[in-house]
Amino acid sequence: QVQLVESGGGLVQAGGSLRLSCAASGRTASRYAMAWFRQAPGKEREFVAAISGRTTSTNYADSVKGRFTIFRDNAKNMLYLQMNSLKPEDTAVYYCAADGGYYIGPRDYEYDYWGQGTQVTVSS
Repeated sequence: QVQLVESGGGLVQAGGSLRLSCAASGRTASRYAMAWFRQAPGKEREFVAAISGRTTSTNYADSVKGRFTIFRDNAKNMLYLQMNSLKPEDTAVYYCAADGGYYIGPRDYEYDYWGQGTQVTVSS
């Protein structure tokens, strides 16, 4: 069992930066592939980025490539999302997710564990 708790959301102006954090509990959390998803009001949840457990392979949605960076600190059981050059269309609730296997793709149903989410609002 893995529990995930996100933090770091907030209000930022367009062009600014934020770093989201996700604390993972559980002895084997460092082995899990992990991801960030987001959901804007009235829209479906969408994939943002994912990272594998130990090899640290990454995968990004086209909409965030070059602006967002996903990384992890396995010693601390932490996942991060560094978001730069933020746009108003990045406004959403951001969720941390973990997969018990090796999947780092965009299908949300492949992920077994989810956090409660943290709000990111980008003003124009």
